[in-house]
Amino acid sequence: MHLGVLILAAGEGTRMRSRLPKVLHPLAGKPLLGHVIETARSITPDEVTIVYGHGGESVCNALAAADLDWVEQKERLGTGHAVMQALPQLQRVDQVLILYGDVPLISGSTLVSLLAALHQTDLALLTVDLPDPSGYGRIVRDRDDRVIRIVEQKDATARELEIAEINTGIMAVSRSHLETWLGRIENNNAQNEYYLTDIISMAVNDGVNIQVVHPVSEEEVMGVNDKKQLAHLERHFQRQLADELMQFGVSLSDPSRLDIRGSLTVGKDVTIDINALFEGEVALADGVRIGPNVVIKNSRIGVDTEILANSVIEDAEIGSGCRIGPFARIRPESHLSDQVHVGNFVEIKKSQVAAKSKINHLSYIGDTVVGSEVNIGAGTITCNYDGANKFQTVIGDRAFIGSDSQLVAPVTVAEGSTIGAGSTITKDTPAETLSLSRAKQISIEGWQRPVKKTKSS
Repeated sequence: MHLGVLILAAGEGTRMRSRLPKVLHPLAGKPLLGHVIETARSITPDEVTIVYGHGGESVCNALAAADLDWVEQKERLGTGHAVMQALPQLQRVDQVLILYGDVPLISGSTLVSLLAALHQTDLALLTVDLPDPSGYGRIVRDRDDRVIRIVEQKDATARELEIAEINTGIMAVSRSHLETWLGRIENNNAQNEYYLTDIISMAVNDGVNIQVVHPVSEEEVMGVNDKKQLAHLERHFQRQLADELMQFGVSLSDPSRLDIRGSLTVGKDVTIDINALFEGEVALADGVRIGPNVVIKNSRIGVDTEILANSVIEDAEIGSGCRIGPFARIRPESHLSDQVHVGNFVEIKKSQVAAKSKINHLSYIGDTVVGSEVNIGAGTITCNYDGANKFQTVIGDRAFIGSDSQLVAPVTVAEGSTIGAGSTITKDTPAETLSLSRAKQISIEGWQRPVKKTKSS
């Protein structure tokens, strides 16, 4: 049997109060629709088709991929109408799984169960019981507990509104039956729309025994209609990720204060303090300790390295046994070798720092190659930019850079060199020497400090 996944993503999302199409709003750093596409791919369908409308080409462009087909719903006349637009794209499949672009947390395991139920019939439906079903279509059953129809909130009677079981909209159906039933749908309802849910009563009339599957949690089938619902699903998703990390042995100071916007791989004995944020692809090796309020993006952190509070690391590689921060910033294309110390208010950009070197206070190191066992004093700056071009600084092994020094690139500080505090170095320095560039210090006797003038009375 050939499976086609159809994702309906044409809604305007007016309650989001945003110019951004609803399905492009991020959850854990990924668009809502991106989550649905990822889950759809996990069940290896033969085709994935997406119906888009509001936002137009911006939705397609944001998530374009070779394995996705896009169909525009120019007039948004309901879910049934949306599926009608996609039918020509689904002629090569036998089964259709219908998902929604604003229901991001549906799980692959639930979809597998739904498809398994379809093997027993021609229509399988995903439903859930809610404490407050307001706003959702209700599942109406007969005396034998068989599903006979779905009634929308605005069309429901007072008795039907008391039903707790609701329609999630997610279903699996044989394509041939779907095509037949869609041809019979009418829009004689309160919304003047073509409801996809009308095919349920048609299936019953045709003698189809509708199979019902339930998700593990209601958040799996919860749609996003406003920012409050988006925030709720964000925290639910992040708590799931936190639970997975703890199952891997990670120690989290507070599982409710962790954000992962990408993928995080971890070794053994990893500790993460509160308010840590991981973006993109991040790897933490054995024994890594992450302090509070740390941000790490697309980086690898080596064994037994400690990242102290309020540090930011982006597109960098940190070796083993390092100590970074607090308040340090490691910018893209930086590579720190083993046992490097980077202290508070130090910024490193596009630089290589070899083993056992220390940059402990208030320094900027950019476009620099730093050797091993180098000590860079407080307030040191590598002046790598002349206003038009950038140049490289090279600091050899065992060099000692005194505090408040400026190294004006391109320049090389040879191995074993010492730079006296307060120096501006514009020329290469020889190995194993002391280099200074200071104005002569003088003291002026009898000098009087200026005083403020008083206003005349």
